[in-house]
Amino acid sequence: MRPGDSLMKHFLQIKDLRAEEYAYLFERTRIVKTRFKNYERYQPLVDRTLAMIFEKASTRTRVSFEAGMYQMGGSVLNLTTSDTQLGRAEPVEDTARVISRMVDIVMIRTYEQTKIERFAAHSRVPVINGLTNEYHPCQILADVYTYIEHRGARGGDADPLRCLRGKVVAWVGDGNNMANTWLQAAEVLGFTVHVSTPSGYEVDPAVAGIRDTNCYKVFNHPLEACAGAHLVTTDVWTSMGYEAENEERRKAFVDWCVDEEMMAVAQPDALFMHCLPAHRGEEVTAEVIDGPQSVVWDEAENRMHVQKALMEYLLLGRIG
Repeated sequence: MRPGDSLMKHFLQIKDLRAEEYAYLFERTRIVKTRFKNYERYQPLVDRTLAMIFEKASTRTRVSFEAGMYQMGGSVLNLTTSDTQLGRAEPVEDTARVISRMVDIVMIRTYEQTKIERFAAHSRVPVINGLTNEYHPCQILADVYTYIEHRGARGGDADPLRCLRGKVVAWVGDGNNMANTWLQAAEVLGFTVHVSTPSGYEVDPAVAGIRDTNCYKVFNHPLEACAGAHLVTTDVWTSMGYEAENEERRKAFVDWCVDEEMMAVAQPDALFMHCLPAHRGEEVTAEVIDGPQSVVWDEAENRMHVQKALMEYLLLGRIG
């Protein structure tokens, strides 16, 4: 690894890596994805094993990590709550000590961020956050790369982050783990997030873990947040684990549905993103998510490619 890179890294939230590391990761993502599209065999992770621990179920997280690891030549163990009982049958610390002696890298999708931090603190191998209540860093990796892919310089830009600097991302909806992670990305990568949430569902800067409050602006009305934005993005109104609040949230969020009017006040070439699954007619209209500005399917596919580049980096360091 290059000077400044530690011998072992975890990826628990966006601020765990530096901007220049992200520039490297996104360039590796471009290379890895190009090889995949050209049916070129590339398997640098032969004999490496990924353990996936799911306390929160997910279609996209499991498929993207499992398919990605197999494509890179590695093996995968899929462990659900009933398989591991993380933190219940034995302390999280002990589970980490055992599992990390048997595999090469671990991805955990769970509830509290503190649980994955405790696991990582006692792991002998890199740990990746597949989602917690507080953060969703792999999804934002995919989102940022998708923006670079659509709006950056074509082919091997020496600075793939160039197209992001000074841009505006409009976040419309819940101040949840996705919103927190967008704020971290803005602080690290040099863009601004316009946040609009219903009253009572605001982003908490302390939970988001940012120091630079200039990296985001708050708007009471979502239309104002979207004005001049280069990217408009949202998420479901009720995240996993908050289903008891579903009806209350439906009423509170009724004006926070991304529609054609919001996209019309954004930049003419603004993109729309959604981490999926989506509920058409709730957080976004069908006209927007299925419209010409939507890149949600590229965004979904790119989860796999950025995670392949991430695992390669965490296990092998920089290539070349």
